[in-house]
Amino acid sequence: MKTISIYDTTLRDGSQSEDVSFTVEDKIRISHKLDELGIKYIEGGWPGSNPKDMEFFNRIQNINFKQAKITAFGSTRHPTHKVKNDPNIKHLIAANTDVITIFGKSWDMHVNEALSTTLNENLNMVKDSVSYLKENCSEVIFDAEHFFDGFKTNPEYAMKVLKEAESAGADWIILCDTNGGSLPSEVGKIFSLVKSSIATKIGIHTHNDSELAVANALTAVQHGAEQVQGTINGFGERCGNANLISIIPNLKLKLGLNCISDEQMQSLTDLSSFVYELANQAHWNHQPYVGKSAFAHKGGIHVSAIKKNSATYEHISPGSVGNVQRILISDLSGKSNILSKAQEYGISLDDQDPKIKNILDNLKSLEQLGYQYEGAEASFELLMRDALGEKKHFFDFIGFRVIVEQRGEDEKTISEATVKIRVNGVQEVTAAEGIGPVNALDKAIKKALGKFYPEMKDVTLFDYKVRILDQKKGTQAKTRVLIESGDHDSKWGTVGVSENIIEASWQALIDSVEYKLNSFSKNSSNK
Repeated sequence: MKTISIYDTTLRDGSQSEDVSFTVEDKIRISHKLDELGIKYIEGGWPGSNPKDMEFFNRIQNINFKQAKITAFGSTRHPTHKVKNDPNIKHLIAANTDVITIFGKSWDMHVNEALSTTLNENLNMVKDSVSYLKENCSEVIFDAEHFFDGFKTNPEYAMKVLKEAESAGADWIILCDTNGGSLPSEVGKIFSLVKSSIATKIGIHTHNDSELAVANALTAVQHGAEQVQGTINGFGERCGNANLISIIPNLKLKLGLNCISDEQMQSLTDLSSFVYELANQAHWNHQPYVGKSAFAHKGGIHVSAIKKNSATYEHISPGSVGNVQRILISDLSGKSNILSKAQEYGISLDDQDPKIKNILDNLKSLEQLGYQYEGAEASFELLMRDALGEKKHFFDFIGFRVIVEQRGEDEKTISEATVKIRVNGVQEVTAAEGIGPVNALDKAIKKALGKFYPEMKDVTLFDYKVRILDQKKGTQAKTRVLIESGDHDSKWGTVGVSENIIEASWQALIDSVEYKLNSFSKNSSNK
């Protein structure tokens, strides 16, 4: 089986995304994860360009990796410098990495306008830089920047640049679609011509400005590329780089090429989430292969089919990339959805049970009012268990009150919530202050119930989202609140709907604690 080398540039190219910034510690942690995934090359940054990258290369010297090679990135020497005296070249060597990647101009327009030098001098810069670096490290990768644009306008000169890098001893030559404007047909044709003209191993580096980075990378592989460069989750400048999270399973599962092991690929979803978290970015739910919605099924016909054979609506097994199949509940749901969720919740339900129709009718009525259960499956489980008579009753709600007060112009707003509940005939009145009214209400509920149910101390509110359902009504609009809660074992989502945002929040919070108590009771009885 042919092997493709994966080259990750998340730490350098990926961090050039306008909304991404990694600390040195982040970069080290991501490096370990990339190594565990089986990535061959990890581009750590541009030594000398900023203190953060310099610290990274200093610290990485003392870390051992299983298989990944840490790579320093930079440019060819400056037109007015001798290669031995060029500051950029010196910093690359001082990084003390086994592999150095340099880029050089292969588009004549860039040579004339960006570098303001001659075409011949640019060739000398490429040759001098590659040969000198090759004397000072074991492996040199040459990135031919803007190669496809350069080849389209002046193919003879673009090829001369590659020939200079090859004659200077480059171990790899990478063809770059730096502006991200090439089509797969162009990439394939040009790659075949280059492959037949040089003996050095070649690779591909694509950007996503035309939404074709992954397609172009795969096309290049089909026409001879042996290395693919990209970033995790497609992070990168402008519209991003080729997304390795999509490229890796496409190479392995669709093209039958070796790049990482089957076991390593099962951590792909976790790695994607890990990088999103360190970048402080929202996860892309619809991301191919690893997104929360990648194997989520909503329509009743779809659900009925996948229960018979998942291949009917899934192009791969979700587990092969560490993802899971999900059955969604909505007003499009059919009996198959209900039965599937019952099985997931451990509820025994016969497909002829008339309660299924009652659950579906109730579901559709509630969604008509604005409820949505696709992100609030805990609320739906409570709804189902209630309809089947399996929902346990732990407390009676008597009332709540929320006060928001500002005592002076320069003082912070104070939020206080009071909750009244009754447990086994004992009434409890509890107050709590919070950062805002919902936070205060959340604290008061858990404080009140915690006196009777100690397990409530483990529950944390992780996420809180508000959606305006009928915007034309302004401040009288109905709102939907989605809450994600969890403990040290799991997370769950709940929903509330009302014209009053505090009431909607209360509904979602109460569902959250009821789900926790019902789950704890069920787990305790099973022990």
